[in-house]
Amino acid sequence: MRVPIRKPGKYTHDQPDLHLTRDKLNELTNELERLRTEIRPRAMKEVSRLAEMGDFSENAAYQIAKGRLRGMNERILDLEAAIGKVILIEPKNNDRIQIGHRVTVEANGKQHTYLILGSTESNPDESVISHTSPLGAALIGKGVGDTITVKLKEREVEYKIVKVG
Repeated sequence: MRVPIRKPGKYTHDQPDLHLTRDKLNELTNELERLRTEIRPRAMKEVSRLAEMGDFSENAAYQIAKGRLRGMNERILDLEAAIGKVILIEPKNNDRIQIGHRVTVEANGKQHTYLILGSTESNPDESVISHTSPLGAALIGKGVGDTITVKLKEREVEYKIVKVG
């Protein structure tokens, strides 16, 4: 059985946003350690066991296991590269908004509080927005009392910054 060769796509290896909190960095480090010490050795044993079954060309289980191992190796390399280039989110002063700050804004008479983090940790359902989102990008560098206008879909929304920190 031949494994199909896929042509690389235009966006197959987009660079991830490397702005991470200490917790997210620890999570990635733990995942890397678990992959190296537990999961990958188990997968290597499985590949070895299946290789002993004979003819590789007709051994579908071997091909699948080998593909899984390749995927694991790629994930390990990606994690190592990302961990080596991480920019830790550690906000310093509270007078100007930066990545890592919790910001309260008022729009249309309602107040909303957002935490601004990197795009890998954003979760709009929990009011965690990316610094690259329209609102996050507009808030960066602003202070309490400033007003910003953000274009969302077909309308513009005006936000007043109420609290930073």
